[in-house]
Amino acid sequence: MANSPSETSKDSEYPHVSFVTPFFNTEKYLAECIESVLRQTYQNWDYVLVNNRSTDGSVQIAEKYANQFPERIRVEHNSEFLSQVQNYNHALRLVSPESRYCKVVQADDWLFPDCVRSMVVAAEANPAVGIVSAYEQEGEEVRLDGLPYPSPVVPGREICRLYFLEGKYLFGTPTSLLLRSALVRSRDPFYDERLAPFEDGHACFDLLKTWDFGFVHQVLTYSRRDNESILSRVRPFNLELLIRLSMLVAHGRDFLDAQEYDRCLRDAERNYFHYLAKCACARHRKSSEFWKYHRNGLGAINYSLDWRLLGKWIPGALLEKTFDTILSAWEGIFT
Repeated sequence: MANSPSETSKDSEYPHVSFVTPFFNTEKYLAECIESVLRQTYQNWDYVLVNNRSTDGSVQIAEKYANQFPERIRVEHNSEFLSQVQNYNHALRLVSPESRYCKVVQADDWLFPDCVRSMVVAAEANPAVGIVSAYEQEGEEVRLDGLPYPSPVVPGREICRLYFLEGKYLFGTPTSLLLRSALVRSRDPFYDERLAPFEDGHACFDLLKTWDFGFVHQVLTYSRRDNESILSRVRPFNLELLIRLSMLVAHGRDFLDAQEYDRCLRDAERNYFHYLAKCACARHRKSSEFWKYHRNGLGAINYSLDWRLLGKWIPGALLEKTFDTILSAWEGIFT
């Protein structure tokens, strides 16, 4: 049996991996993120830290590690402030031309020590694999389950069909994945800014039209839930319903037959627009930020959020609201 990357001192025999961490004002977590890269059992790598005009102590932390490990780590400073997606795209353009694989590590996340070694082994064993994922720990929960063990390789088409037909989403966050650098270089920009904050999922669906999906049945990455981030601010807006509709409209026809697509689209529209109609009829009005978020998300897939659209769903929402009110009154009487 061939040695794994961690079982030899000849690291140059193993493919080069580029780590990238775009960051903005993450001094609370950045050192832990960088240390998790330094603790990797895989040793053939470089690391680019991309500073998006931070105003806290993040820059000093990044430069400390770059000075300590100049042969491995470098810090790049943006000349102007970029949006999060723009900054991620900029960071991916800095991936080493020598790299065969690319690993994004978000600045408030970290990796378990065997993460990259295990992912590279999976990819090297299967040249048709373009993306490798694994179980991730998100807060106190383990996520991205759903594939039977061992299933180290699954056709990309099947992974995407699992999401549309069974709701199994296996991409996680950018930190969850190892990408072939050739695929990163083949798309510029890699992420479509119009599709934020789901741009990473959309990129995966695009790549899996022609590539297979690798999976390691170990917990290899950690993502936070309790920190302040763009995603944490919009998580109360019921992301899942919009994500499903967005992914389905953008990619469903590539992986489903006409009958499957029509059925899934009807279900996704019904669940999502019924939810929005209930929000419109609720006693406590949603914020303007809530409606702007959903309007922009729908606009990215060529839907217009207006009263003509919601009007179709409001009668059902009002009927449900009336039924809930009556049921609540009865419970008050008979309990």
